[in-house]
Amino acid sequence: MKEKIETEQAPQAIGPYSQAIRTGDLIFASGQVALDPRSGQLLEGGVKEQTSQAIRNLAAVLEAAGSDLEHVVKTTVFLIDMGDFAAMNEVYGTFFGGIAPARATVAAAGLPKNASVEIEAIAVRKES
Repeated sequence: MKEKIETEQAPQAIGPYSQAIRTGDLIFASGQVALDPRSGQLLEGGVKEQTSQAIRNLAAVLEAAGSDLEHVVKTTVFLIDMGDFAAMNEVYGTFFGGIAPARATVAAAGLPKNASVEIEAIAVRKES
């Protein structure tokens, strides 16, 4: 069984997909870019600012699903420019302390809304 997760605290899906799907104790969060949840506009600034907003959006989706960043087990980061890896990594590390999740970082030819970075995650539900 799968359950659709939706929250107004993160940008609404811009296509035919869910913000996240929960099945059992697993949560599969769709990729988040640096869209402002209220305006739907891409945050201005470089990859550091965009990484921070993308992760805040991801955190909002995870909260709606009964989880949080501490319970993320795997992320995939998509970057338009691998030259931005160090800057993205610096910001990413401030959100994922302790036991960092497994991660892949992939160069992308393009991202929605011309974003510089997109981040998706797999998490487990917090224990009640």
